[in-house]
Parts: sequence; C-alpha cells; structure tokens
Amino acid sequence: MHQLFHKISIKTKGQDLYNFTPQIVNWVDDEKLNNGILNINILHTSASLMIQENADPDVLKDMKNFFDKLVPMNKSYIHSTEGKDDMPAHIKSALTNNHLSLSVKNKELILGTWQGLYLFEHRLEKTHQNFKSAFYR
Repeated sequence: MHQLFHKISIKTKGQDLYNFTPQIVNWVDDEKLNNGILNINILHTSASLMIQENADPDVLKDMKNFFDKLVPMNKSYIHSTEGKDDMPAHIKSALTNNHLSLSVKNKELILGTWQGLYLFEHRLEKTHQNFKSAFYR
C-alpha cells in the first residue's frame, strides 16, 4: 500500500463555511494521484468538514442559520471557557463530520456536479484551522 500525506491550513474570518475544494483538486493534480482513497481529517474540535452544494450560496447561509438555531449560543452550557461560542462549537462539530473519505479515479477527485468540500468554522472569531489529507493506493 502506498500512502501520501498533505497538510492544509485555512485562515477563517469567523463562523462560516469555507470552500477548500480547489486546494484538494490542485494537490491531487500536483501529486498526479491516480486511483485510491483520500481521507481528510480536521485537527480541531470546534470546526468540521462537509460536502455541500457549491452552486447556490444561499444553501450555505441556510446551513449556517440552521445550526445556529439548532445549537444556540446562550448561557445554558456549563463549558464556556473560551466564550459564548465555545460549547456550541463543540456540539456542532459533534453533529457534523471531522473527516471525509473520497475516491480518486483516473487522477480525478470524485464529486457530484454541484458538490464542494467545506470547512465549517463554528467559532465567531478568526482562527487558523489545520487539517490533514492522506491518500491511499
């Protein structure tokens, strides 16, 4: 089995969804990755990863609004060490994904026509999120 690892960093501007599809597609192209499995893991507990529609930005707004209503930022949480968004960020992360597994076939990342890869930052302040991708062939 052949393995190849790659680190990705994204500077966020606070709570939002950040498309990182181009970074992954460029890495697949640059490394000439052929057929295999690509695993992407976020290295933090207050952000998550998701595959989501990339054609209509309203989908991303609705997704963010849905999770804000589902997990409100209020004083009902015991854990609030880093602020009012601390525990809600952990809960949102638990409800979504901390890793994604994707196929690469014939040097192409397999995604649907309207699908993109997103970092879902759950914290209000700017952050620097790191995640790792690993390719297995």
